[in-house]
Amino acid sequence: MSSAGVCVIIIVMALFLDGLKERARKEKSRILFPESEDKRILAACRILKDEGLVEPFLVDDPEKVKVTAEEEGINLTDISFFNPAADSGGSHLGKELYKIRRHKGISPEEADTLILDPMYFATMLLYSGEADGVVAGASHPTAWTFKPLLQIIPKEPGLNYVSSYFVMSVANSSYGHKGVFIYADCGLIKNPDAEQLAEIAIVSADTAKNLFGIEPKVALLSFSTKGSGHDPLTAKVVDATRIANQKRPDLAIEGELQVDAALAPEVAAKKMAYGPVAGKANVLIFPDLNSGNIAGKLTQRLANAEAWGATGSGS
Repeated sequence: MSSAGVCVIIIVMALFLDGLKERARKEKSRILFPESEDKRILAACRILKDEGLVEPFLVDDPEKVKVTAEEEGINLTDISFFNPAADSGGSHLGKELYKIRRHKGISPEEADTLILDPMYFATMLLYSGEADGVVAGASHPTAWTFKPLLQIIPKEPGLNYVSSYFVMSVANSSYGHKGVFIYADCGLIKNPDAEQLAEIAIVSADTAKNLFGIEPKVALLSFSTKGSGHDPLTAKVVDATRIANQKRPDLAIEGELQVDAALAPEVAAKKMAYGPVAGKANVLIFPDLNSGNIAGKLTQRLANAEAWGATGSGS
């Protein structure tokens, strides 16, 4: 690709991100950051505050965090904190956590201990309406991030499962939505059945449209295109496509498709795939966690893509 072509794609991506930033400024969301030990988080909070994108809150002991911030040259004087160990609402949040989890056998003492964990504390603030979102996973594994959310935050009405997605931005790609894709599920449901896969496709489509302003074209991926390979693995994808189309006929959802037939018009034509998505997909639904996670990390490394996720859908 020529340098001019690369510049055009970079400009398009900047405009895409600028649109998201403008929406964020209008929303004025209160966002919690429970990983204040990570200097990248502190720097991000400074940028978010300076640009007026959100109102950031760090969840930790402010005196301890400010020592780290001073060492890194990051000014946190106007950044707000929630301190799980000292916050006057902590005991209240612990009692609320006990009410939510007592049917699972948790004791009041265990709830009081758990609420000292920054991720549990942040999740309870989100649950109670004192915050609009939580950003985590920069320096902790997926289990630490998702466990409190799955235990505490209820699913959206009408949904049966919680899944995850990556937002992938490929700077030198003419595919997808100007090089932007939703990949799902890449972090939660290990081996979804047809019903689960259909719901993943639907919530990912809604996320693309409602959160990112992308008109979704959803491809359920397989090693087969339109019956070119007959196997129980492809049958699951075919069934999921049928279920998704029955539930949401308003969405452009197609499968089963090989990934090249989903992305490239010339390959779609060669493989006799002429539906509303083939050759134009921007939301890619993987048949299992293996393929989704591998594809996300391959895209990130080999295509030098920007990757955001895994982010939860359905809660």
